[in-house]
Amino acid sequence: MRKFVIISDSCCDLDNNLRKEYDIDYVPMYFNLDGKEYKADLDWKEISVKQFYDAMREGKRAYTAQANLQSYKDAFTKYVEDGYDVLSISCSSGLSASVKASYVARDAVLSEYPEAKIICIDGLNSCFGLGILCLYASDLRKEGKSIDEVAQTIEDMKLCVNQECSVDKLTYLKQAGRVSAASAFFGGLLNIKPIIISDAIGQNFAVEKVKGRKTAINRLVERMKEEYEDVPYQKIMIGHSDCIADALELKKLVLENVKSDIDINIGYIGPIVGASCGPGTIAVYFIGKKVEVNKGC
Repeated sequence: MRKFVIISDSCCDLDNNLRKEYDIDYVPMYFNLDGKEYKADLDWKEISVKQFYDAMREGKRAYTAQANLQSYKDAFTKYVEDGYDVLSISCSSGLSASVKASYVARDAVLSEYPEAKIICIDGLNSCFGLGILCLYASDLRKEGKSIDEVAQTIEDMKLCVNQECSVDKLTYLKQAGRVSAASAFFGGLLNIKPIIISDAIGQNFAVEKVKGRKTAINRLVERMKEEYEDVPYQKIMIGHSDCIADALELKKLVLENVKSDIDINIGYIGPIVGASCGPGTIAVYFIGKKVEVNKGC
């Protein structure tokens, strides 16, 4: 059985420690902030987390770009030439066209190396939802599962990854075209905090609107408790965009109300997802009930 690598993209938001521990690579996306282009580096080498989110707080807008075809081709070719097969798990096609680039790159590389195997999966998740899929794939690989077995398991369970998220301000969603200008304006006046999930076609939708930050965090936990499944393989990850105090509070509430004897990883929401949701976003990801197509509210 040939060895295989696991590759994601900048939307998986796994930091260097997790990528090393689980032996996961990623293809970079890009973003432009205040007229300067940056690689969406998950270790924030070109621009710090604080600089990025502070720039957004100052009114500067970040524009993102998908992982391109050449980046995927280079990554796939490198590993195939080293004797590896490739399992690529990309950001949701409902949010990014990166996975389409991976398909084209796969076909191009396989035409040159027909003995190799490259499997590309539409993760239908982003941020730490995508990250959980990559970690699960890595754990299955450690168990000795083949690339085909791992790919099928990920396909079977990817819609069981749940996201419960709340943004601090609707301004950034308005800029990203997720809500209307009127909704953002009146939401700001009324201190409205939407609860956002990822659905079965990989899109993000506001399913509830609550008033106030504390209420929003409590509601995330309540919703998580309703959707959480005590399954053999479970990961809980909390993402935040430069609001660590809220992330720690969310972790405390999850441990008190949902699952007390589990490790919970806290990490930064990366620049690709962060460009749309903005600073002050808080989210929890876990394996739960199968998500459905949602029309939002």
